[in-house]
Amino acid sequence: MIRNYFKTAFRNLWRNKAFSVINITGLSVGLACCMLIFLYAMDEVSYDRFHSNAPNIYHLVANFQKPDGHVDKISSTGDVPGPSFKRQLPEILDFVRIQSNSFTLKKGTEVFDQPALLADSNFFSVFTFPAVQGNTQKALYDPHSVVLSEEVAEKYFGKQNPIGKTLDLKVDDKFQPFTVKAVIKKSPQNSSIKIQMLLPKKTNHIDDHWLNFFQNTFLVIRPGTDIKQLDAKINKIFMTDAAGQLKEEADKYGFKDKVSYGLQPLLGMHTNTDYPADNGLVDASNPTYSYILSGIALFILAIACINFVNLTVARSLKRAKEIGIRKVVGGQRKQLIMQFLGESFILSFIAFVLAVVLVVLVLPFFNTLANKALAFSYLLSFKLVAGYIAIFLLTGLLAGFYPALVLSGFNPVQSLYNRNQYAGKNYLSKGLVILQFTLATFLIVSTITIYSQFNYLMHFDLGYNDKNVVSINSWGLDKTKLPIFKNELLKDPSILSVTADQGGRWITGAHVNNGQDIHFDMKHIDEDYLSLFQVPIVKGRNFSKTMVSDSATSVLVNEEFVKQAGWKNPIGQVVDFFYDAKKYTVVGIVKNYHFVSLNEKLPAVLFTMKPDYGWGNIFVKISDKNKSETLNRIQKEFKGDFPVIPYQYKFKDAEVAEQYDKESKWKQIVTFGAVLTIFISCIGLFGLATLSAERRKKEIGIRKVLGASVQGIVRKLSTDFAILVLISAVISAPVAWWAMHKWLQNYPYRVDINAGIFLVAAGFVLLIALITVSFQTIRAAVANPVNSLRSE
Repeated sequence: MIRNYFKTAFRNLWRNKAFSVINITGLSVGLACCMLIFLYAMDEVSYDRFHSNAPNIYHLVANFQKPDGHVDKISSTGDVPGPSFKRQLPEILDFVRIQSNSFTLKKGTEVFDQPALLADSNFFSVFTFPAVQGNTQKALYDPHSVVLSEEVAEKYFGKQNPIGKTLDLKVDDKFQPFTVKAVIKKSPQNSSIKIQMLLPKKTNHIDDHWLNFFQNTFLVIRPGTDIKQLDAKINKIFMTDAAGQLKEEADKYGFKDKVSYGLQPLLGMHTNTDYPADNGLVDASNPTYSYILSGIALFILAIACINFVNLTVARSLKRAKEIGIRKVVGGQRKQLIMQFLGESFILSFIAFVLAVVLVVLVLPFFNTLANKALAFSYLLSFKLVAGYIAIFLLTGLLAGFYPALVLSGFNPVQSLYNRNQYAGKNYLSKGLVILQFTLATFLIVSTITIYSQFNYLMHFDLGYNDKNVVSINSWGLDKTKLPIFKNELLKDPSILSVTADQGGRWITGAHVNNGQDIHFDMKHIDEDYLSLFQVPIVKGRNFSKTMVSDSATSVLVNEEFVKQAGWKNPIGQVVDFFYDAKKYTVVGIVKNYHFVSLNEKLPAVLFTMKPDYGWGNIFVKISDKNKSETLNRIQKEFKGDFPVIPYQYKFKDAEVAEQYDKESKWKQIVTFGAVLTIFISCIGLFGLATLSAERRKKEIGIRKVLGASVQGIVRKLSTDFAILVLISAVISAPVAWWAMHKWLQNYPYRVDINAGIFLVAAGFVLLIALITVSFQTIRAAVANPVNSLRSE
């Protein structure tokens, strides 16, 4: 019996090749999307679980509650908390501190910029990073030891055994030898700590100030400890031991924040958006992205299942006689249900196999979009395989159950006489199509909005000109040699200007108006900085190297600084750095320009030209002609003047574009989701058009006999579908507006959502829908009416 079911099922699938291909394609795409999102979600929740003691490891974080109630949350601590809490609390078994760093490494005559981590000597007893060579347990006890990852070891030593060999690292402006003690495996993809090079943290220069925050501290907590009670004990110790320093900060600097510590589980760290991943931590993730991806995948799978129902029902009238004959010769309804469910599972199984192939093919592209390094081997995880099987069974059941009930319920007499009036108004199928196109329209509105916002960010007038500006990383540069480097480059007519700043961001505060607090970004620049970037001075003057006071007591501020300070006559105003008794006079007002990402509001900025500050970036403005030759000249001059500093450069406009890499990726993800949703929805619409043409075949024949034109019939049939699409557009509009409005709130500089976006989305969906149904409507309209009416 079962064998006969399968034989009949395969015959029906083979006889209706086009519909089988459409069904299988829709299901396979939906299943593939779900598999990829399963893979993504599994990777997200698996972060840091490979550490053998992971459930008992907690990240020490800090909270700063402002007088106005706002809370700043930071993931860093200083040197003091770890050892102090361990010494006084028996619930804390151990602690380890890690800090990110970067070293200039010399190998022969070449120099490299090598990212590294500094950690306490017990690092490998807390975290699980298996050794490939050497002994990690004792690797960090020698202050001049180093642990390398497999990739870094191969980079510097090739296939040789690196254990016992040395690397020269620049420390305090001198190269010192460090001995390789161990080589560890490449850090897993799902690790918040990724090690390239690991060095021991200095223990002879302990910072004893509680309010310094520059590294991450992890605590190993005794199993069974009440974390809330431990949290309270930690803060009690802090308030007692740091009381003197807190009072000093309040008296000397006016510090009014209420500081407290908290414990963040290691296993919840990756998807926690409250605390940033910095100072040695990487790959922080926003769980919202997982929800969005999962939502898109479920949309696509739901639409694929809806298509299956619509297409199967659409073909039901073609199988009416088969069903009638089966019932007349004694076939029971449950046997027919088994038959149609069997066909559904066969289709689902074929789609499932094809989905696996699709996942393998698109996985590299998906990794690029999602910024992951997922491998095919991850698909073989027991949990994932079980999840995929559950999806397969659920899909087969959901997609086949309703059509099986409907088809098995046909009246045999009506079926044999082609009088089966199934569907009537066909509310369910129409409702499913409305649902499909509501989701499709929602995604198209989202895509248009995201595109608009991305283009807005990319074409926003930043207030400066970064075209053809080469940005050179110059940390550790001998500042006395910068004028020489600058003068040599300016001898080349292809080099238009050269300037420098301190690199990175330096956020600090001072007093204005005899005591008013103001916080701002402080930038150390030279006299050519503003002119190179074509940033205008709106009042006062620029720095001048001929005026000695400019490098001693003069500053420039931007318009936002003036606004926050409340100055009407800013020239000559005093900025008082009260904590080190320095006072500066404002000599010029710089027009606002966006040197930070447009994802944050433009801050107040103060510019200084003090000679005791170092340089972190050099900027070289070059001409459009002979760029490659000019770049070679810059590199040659840099290596000649600064032989022990690695040469790294980027074009400034490329650096700016990188700030919006996340938006660019989400633009692509949502676009692909919208395209797939539209594609699969159109398949469903094609099925409904087929059903409608079959059901109204006699009506069309009568209309033609009575003189109706082909154009009139096509218009009549198409109008029904156009109404469904327009209804879906109306339903999706408020939901899409709300979702996009919420999303745009993340950007201080954003586009407005206007009616045009919804009209374009609705028009596009309507056009695609009409093109989709035109094939079936035209085919039905040009059919010979004799064929549909001869049995009457």
